[in-house]
Amino acid sequence: MTRILVIDGHPDPAGGHFIQAAADRYAAGARDAGHEVRLLRVAELDFPLLRGSQDWEQGTPCPDIARAQADLVWAEHIVILHPLWLGCMPALLKGFLEQVLRPGVAVPRDRASPMGKKPLSGRSARIVVSMGMPAFFYRWFYGAHSVKLLKRNILAFCGIGPVRTSLIGMIEGKALARARWLEKLGQLGRAAR
Repeated sequence: MTRILVIDGHPDPAGGHFIQAAADRYAAGARDAGHEVRLLRVAELDFPLLRGSQDWEQGTPCPDIARAQADLVWAEHIVILHPLWLGCMPALLKGFLEQVLRPGVAVPRDRASPMGKKPLSGRSARIVVSMGMPAFFYRWFYGAHSVKLLKRNILAFCGIGPVRTSLIGMIEGKALARARWLEKLGQLGRAAR
């Protein structure tokens, strides 16, 4: 069985959003298959934004971030779900990743060998992004740039791979399509993919 960390990156703590339902469905599918699952909702965490490299390199993480770092180290598979806002992940999720992925946790502390073994090597990930536009248009016209940023510049940089993606387009007003996607995410959770 696989240890899975599901990160719900929707910034609204009130709930009722598709991404939150998607995170719940993935986690439920994984639990049903016997996987160990931890579900982290970024909107429920209390953390400051980083304002300088000194904070990132040597600052002490607040309690919520320290727990998230422990969950990340524990996990064998990481699932990050978020809506597409202004062409990218919401700012709160980006701030969370900047806090969590610090030297010693996600990148080597030793600056003399920055291309050495990454602390999070051996983990896999899935990125799930919901959006109002058609997913094919986001891929074709926009080049899925924010997904590439998260996949290559953040996760792969930390040693995480393979990284798979699920882009869910035209999410507004399509109850049947949302239900199908929730079912598919439950299946992905059961398969730990």
